[in-house]
Amino acid sequence: MATSAGVAPGFDLGTRRADEERVTEFLERVITDGGAAAAGLCTSLGERLGLYTAMAGAGPLSSTRLATRTGLVERYVREWLAAQVAGEYVTYTPGTDTYELPDAHAAVLADPGSPHYAAGFFTMLQALYATEDALLDAFRSGAGVGWADHDPALFAGTAKFFRPGYTAALVPEWLAALDGVVDKMERGARVADVGCGFGYSTMLMARAFPASRFHGFDFHRPSVRTARRIAAEQGLTDRVRFDVANAQDFPGKNFDLITFFDCLHDTGDPGGALRCAEQALDDDGVCLIVEPNGSPDVRENATPVGRALTAASVAVCLPTALAQHGPQALGNHAGEEAMRTIAAGAGLRHWKLVAENPVNRVYAVGR
Repeated sequence: MATSAGVAPGFDLGTRRADEERVTEFLERVITDGGAAAAGLCTSLGERLGLYTAMAGAGPLSSTRLATRTGLVERYVREWLAAQVAGEYVTYTPGTDTYELPDAHAAVLADPGSPHYAAGFFTMLQALYATEDALLDAFRSGAGVGWADHDPALFAGTAKFFRPGYTAALVPEWLAALDGVVDKMERGARVADVGCGFGYSTMLMARAFPASRFHGFDFHRPSVRTARRIAAEQGLTDRVRFDVANAQDFPGKNFDLITFFDCLHDTGDPGGALRCAEQALDDDGVCLIVEPNGSPDVRENATPVGRALTAASVAVCLPTALAQHGPQALGNHAGEEAMRTIAAGAGLRHWKLVAENPVNRVYAVGR
């Protein structure tokens, strides 16, 4: 029986309208996210094609002039610029039909030497989307997707993404926060960098402390080859060596410092890696562990950084650990307490948070 207003008894029209408003609001968010995902391809293209670099500090440019500066086809460049204006990465002046990359944006998109440079994240997207079918199978079978199974864009993008932060903080902040370590490295220390990837972290330390000797280890042979090439190009082979080794059985003893930069959570056996480190440390040696600044409380990751971290954990971190068939697959937001417990089980009971930023938490760990 309908009411005089034509609405069935018990039906709350106000509630329905509120629900529709919430649906519309969420739909707009999803479309925004979809647009950002598609725009990420344009950002990656801009970085790889040198478009951002060509625009940095150049002032207003027409699409024709930008195409000439980059050696690219103007029609594609003009379409790319339209997408950049839509995303508010680039500004447009209709009177002169010119485009400009603001200096603040150039620091993020065009200057690998800037601590704010983030374009490497978009290089990784090629690899992340390419593994979707493999991840479908992994979700159904419980198997992993190994690091080496990804497109090389992942390795290059990961190195490119983390390098600016390491450049800004590793020597002046993180190492400086370790009691007595800088003095020891200035005199001459033995350092192992476990999970070194392309070796940027290793070489940053090597340039700062020429009296010390550095040994980078990674289980991914192509990354080790790249690290060796870069070390040779930078003239650091007198103090840096790179070898293929797993985190659980890397060789060497009596290291004054052993580092794990954003990699310990990617191992299938983080406890085994830390046991190996404990056995390889000198009597007063210390481990520097850098981990993503994610939280085991999923609600606390509802931030831009937390969202990026947890998505990366689904696509890369957890599958990589599962592919190693170890006893633990942590993901990248297990949190400090879980890592501290694992370290204590490996004989590393001295644990101290020494630095933190929106992306990383940095720990000094020893016996």
